[in-house]
Amino acid sequence: MANDPLFWLMAVAVLAVLGILMLGIGSFGKGGEWNRKNANKIMRWRIGAQFVAVALILLFVYLRGEGS
Repeated sequence: MANDPLFWLMAVAVLAVLGILMLGIGSFGKGGEWNRKNANKIMRWRIGAQFVAVALILLFVYLRGEGS
């Protein structure tokens, strides 16, 4: 699995979602003008990144599953 490029692409996508989520939570907790301007944009980025990550996970499971 460590030699599989699809696994690493999937892992990077999941870490990107985590990074965007942490940015959103941090800015929400801090509050202020920057959060008011960018909160919805960060949420849209997270949803898009999460869609890509889930699609890659499903592709990985489909292509590398035990039943294949």
